[in-house]
Amino acid sequence: MTRSLRVAGAQLDLIVGDLPGNETKITHVMEWAEEQEADVLLLPELAIPGYPPEDLVLRDGFVDENLAVLKRLAQNSGSTATVVGFVDRLDEGQLDDDSRPRDVTNAAAIIAGGEIRGIHHKMLLPTYGVFDEGRYFAEGRLPLTLHSVGGVVCGISICEDIWDSDGPPTGQAVGGAEVLLNINGSPYHIGKSVERLAMLTDRAVAGSVYVVYVNAVGGQDELVFDGASLVIGPTGELIHRSPQFVEDRFVVDLPVEGHPIPLLPVVAVNGERPTSVSTAERTVADVLGEFEEIYEALCAGLFGYVTKNGFDEVIVGLSGGIDSALTAAIAVDSLGPDAVRGITMPSRYSSSGSVDDSYELAKNLGIRIDTVAIEDLFSGYLSALDPLFSDAPENVAEENIQARIRGTILMAVSNKFGGMVVATGNKSEMAVGYATLYGDMAGGYAVLKDVYKTMVYDLARWRNTRGLVIPKATIDKPPSAELRADQLDSDSLPPYPLLDEILYRYIELDRTVDEIVADEYDEALAFKIASMVDRNEYKRRQAAPGVRITQKAFGRDRRLPITNWFVT
Repeated sequence: MTRSLRVAGAQLDLIVGDLPGNETKITHVMEWAEEQEADVLLLPELAIPGYPPEDLVLRDGFVDENLAVLKRLAQNSGSTATVVGFVDRLDEGQLDDDSRPRDVTNAAAIIAGGEIRGIHHKMLLPTYGVFDEGRYFAEGRLPLTLHSVGGVVCGISICEDIWDSDGPPTGQAVGGAEVLLNINGSPYHIGKSVERLAMLTDRAVAGSVYVVYVNAVGGQDELVFDGASLVIGPTGELIHRSPQFVEDRFVVDLPVEGHPIPLLPVVAVNGERPTSVSTAERTVADVLGEFEEIYEALCAGLFGYVTKNGFDEVIVGLSGGIDSALTAAIAVDSLGPDAVRGITMPSRYSSSGSVDDSYELAKNLGIRIDTVAIEDLFSGYLSALDPLFSDAPENVAEENIQARIRGTILMAVSNKFGGMVVATGNKSEMAVGYATLYGDMAGGYAVLKDVYKTMVYDLARWRNTRGLVIPKATIDKPPSAELRADQLDSDSLPPYPLLDEILYRYIELDRTVDEIVADEYDEALAFKIASMVDRNEYKRRQAAPGVRITQKAFGRDRRLPITNWFVT
């Protein structure tokens, strides 16, 4: 006999700590799922408090209010069962010597018919990369349980639980689950969607079960959640995929054959519904191409940070260079031209082409641009410092004065009009310290912080395929900070393609200098670059947060001591 489970999913952009707002959004989706006659609705991991809540879970009031929201949602639940993430507090009988001091867990509740029908505590807590869940949560120790939803036996789990081939979902499948329901807050990095699909397909085929995977979406500080929720059949068939980086609701009907005898306890949640008149249409969204995916991740990260922190406008210092041009384009594409303000700040070393390119960019993007010349300010600084500097040759001090003047102007405009300054530095520069503290590093957010310089060029060229916005001269000109006469980045750094190859090996792959040299790179150059990376950790600690797109983002993933005498 064939049965059918109607599953609804909602990949939502929720806000950490906005318990009333999250409750409202969840309530609306629950009402929608009832209208769809869904047997079960899946929401993202920790949907009630928002993900990741970090040290907020150390506050009793925060945990209490999140539990109160769960109680209200349960009381308002109807015939559709909802799997919703929340922070649970352990009872004394559930504690042991290994429990965290606050005795809370990352949990999923299944609610229906005005009640909480079951709870799953996340068993596998990630403590790598951006994840630090062992700091906050106790491991789930409740015995594995199955739930009868719409007459179909389901196993419920949370994110990391399913990434381990021996994790709870595998035990649930062996124990008789016909459908695995997995809720997630899975951050984006390059290639993550491919990894997820391969892993979930393995779980579905190995267990001969359906896998329903619902992910969060949107920007949260440095993290970006790309959605791309999935439903996979027992033979590995891709039944549904939600689009990336946008909220999405979906409904799928999953036909289930036979009546297995479960080996694990089964908790009844809701009964079978009458067969629906029509079968829900299946949709499989395409995965975005490499450059489009990265670009959309950067847009989502900036949009989330700006809007969720209450800014109406951003300010971008326009130099005529590739970094500021791409930053401005991302800002316009994520926030709209009316929310972006450009400022060009020429000095005695600025080329006329750089100013012209900035104005052409602003015209192409449809944004406001103002010019604040800094020559008089720079001359005033030099005059004031002449008694101290007169006997010393010019060096980086004079160069950095210009960068800091520009940073001051940008922050002054921010203070006057309320917009947030977006820093324009890229990962290559941040890696080797080719950036000025309190100068071009000034800003509330750094959208290119995790983007290597070579990728900046790739993204700029890709963006122009959607309509020419970044001037050709900006892409073609040799990169220069224009802080001294005839200056080029190549005066201080190797060509960016070579630099980025070494940085990728040293940062992303954690290779030693000897291992990099074994890849046929010059030993002196490899050692110099590695030393520059280590020596500039103090700058990165003072940098603005930025969108994470790799697995080794500065600050979130790669954490090294500032005071560090280890020779690479």
